[in-house]
Amino acid sequence: MADKKTLILGATPNEGRYANLAANRLVGSGHSIVNVGIKEGLVAGEPIEKPEAIHTDIDTITLYIGPDHQEGLYDYILNTHPKRIIFNPGTENSELRRMANEKGIETEYACTLVMLSTGQY
Repeated sequence: MADKKTLILGATPNEGRYANLAANRLVGSGHSIVNVGIKEGLVAGEPIEKPEAIHTDIDTITLYIGPDHQEGLYDYILNTHPKRIIFNPGTENSELRRMANEKGIETEYACTLVMLSTGQY
């Protein structure tokens, strides 16, 4: 399986959150990750960084922040220009989806954890 470098937007050191679980499962499945969020700490051995530096080598952005907090990050997300964006349950946003699709970015309303467990990632 090829490494699909994944940016986890909404990363948190809180082990009870899905973003944390996804980070650990991604690494356990052989994918490299970039944690981006507002909290500080390490997740799956990687530091959480602020949404400032644009990464140009991202395959997938998986969203763990709700639509109300996404608008201020549209430029960050779109300028990263991933191959795809996964809108996990509760993060669905038709405006961001349309903007991404217009830039040739694939979008999915899906669950990263389910995709990993079923081999569809």
